[in-house]
Amino acid sequence: MKKLAGLLVFLLALRVTAQELPPIKTIFVIVMENHIWADIKGSPDAPFINSVMLQQASHCEDYNSPPGLHPSLPNYLWLEAGTNFGIVDDNDPAADHQNSTNHLAYLLELAGISWRTYQEDISGAYVPLTSTNLYAPRHNPFVYFDDVTGTNNKYYSYGIAHIRPYEELWRDLTNNTVARYNFITPNVCHDMHDSCYPTYNVIRQGDDWLASEVPKILASHAWQDQGALFLCWDESEQSATGPLGMIVLAPSARGDGYFNRIHYTHSSTLRTFQEIFGVTPLLGDAANANNLSDLFTQFGFSAIRWIPGAGVQLTTRGIIPGRTNWLQVSANLASWTTILTNSVNANTFTFLDRAATNATPRFYRLVQRP
Repeated sequence: MKKLAGLLVFLLALRVTAQELPPIKTIFVIVMENHIWADIKGSPDAPFINSVMLQQASHCEDYNSPPGLHPSLPNYLWLEAGTNFGIVDDNDPAADHQNSTNHLAYLLELAGISWRTYQEDISGAYVPLTSTNLYAPRHNPFVYFDDVTGTNNKYYSYGIAHIRPYEELWRDLTNNTVARYNFITPNVCHDMHDSCYPTYNVIRQGDDWLASEVPKILASHAWQDQGALFLCWDESEQSATGPLGMIVLAPSARGDGYFNRIHYTHSSTLRTFQEIFGVTPLLGDAANANNLSDLFTQFGFSAIRWIPGAGVQLTTRGIIPGRTNWLQVSANLASWTTILTNSVNANTFTFLDRAATNATPRFYRLVQRP
């Protein structure tokens, strides 16, 4: 306190909206199957999730599928479109295909934003409209949209180009040719759906797969350079009740085991993806949902430091590159004076307020707009 020499400096970080997300270039999303969060959190069968991922990640304690929505396919459709289009079964695209373009992949394509889905156990030689090996179409929402498949055309080139075998993800990560939006579906042994050899333990199977595959994503340039990995579950078994898991690993996430109890649904995930990529309109129920911004580092100030003889040094965080920033000061919180206007190509900047003097109250706020 002696070093402050009576200087009264107050920090007030004001956001343009409470829904702002940090800049994210690349999204990876992995969807697992049929377990509520209570099955996973603290389970001895999920040591990688509990002892590694949750220690580094942010996660939700009240993440849910839309009320009463079963089985798998309606939930996957919801993650892509904010609605299940009235589908309440797991039929193949031959029966349940949609001619709507109101879905995320279409909006991304329209905006020139690359997307790809990596599906385990497909060949990549054709659009996988039916089950093959341990691949299930009901866990791949993209094959249900006519604009992706050319209306159930297994040889439709656009669909083949965007629906790729899972093993190609590592080639694309290594070559830095991965898309900006990457939807990853493990096969039914690895996604905690079926009991399989050698463990015949569905949770352990999924955890083992994640332990093998997640570190590869986190080691990639695409993830380390403003990437984010979202891991969630599609639904509970119909006899089970309770929230699902949603775990976020990102350089910009709060991490370090942070969690919240904000109510979220699959609509929240879709809204988050739309806001990260800036594609509109908000699809279906995404317009009514909270986004997942609370799991990420918040916009504002990360540090304030009094430098004797120099002034007050302010360090910001959560800056979206290219947007205009206004750093403002007030003595009474009633009127504000802008002391800096800038636009930076970074997530942070530092400013030294040389006008700060001893024993003079100063309130700071940071405003950012497109």
